[in-house]
Amino acid sequence: MLKDQTLDGQDTDDRNDPEAPAAPLSNGGPPLNDSPRPWGDNGIGNYFEWKAASEKAFNDVPYDIAVMRARRAEAMGLTYREYTLEILERGRYLSADADAERIAEIKRRRPIRY
Repeated sequence: MLKDQTLDGQDTDDRNDPEAPAAPLSNGGPPLNDSPRPWGDNGIGNYFEWKAASEKAFNDVPYDIAVMRARRAEAMGLTYREYTLEILERGRYLSADADAERIAEIKRRRPIRY
């Protein structure tokens, strides 16, 4: 069997040698996988329509209304988003006295934060 030699005269037939160092697998370049997409792995669908509608519902609110909702939400122990979502989904403005059970249910659905 013929052995290959490099320019400096060393043998390069290390294919069967288990002690030979492994070739590096990466050149240190950017990762080949794309970053995670905000719409997930199942395709875009109507992601951009939902995103625009969500921004309009939560962010494109007149200043006075946003401040009023934020104050009411804080008084009940809810976030602005939770309070606004209740208005948009059910069409009712919560009050601390009459809706204590519903407020407790909203708080129970919150994810656990560490």
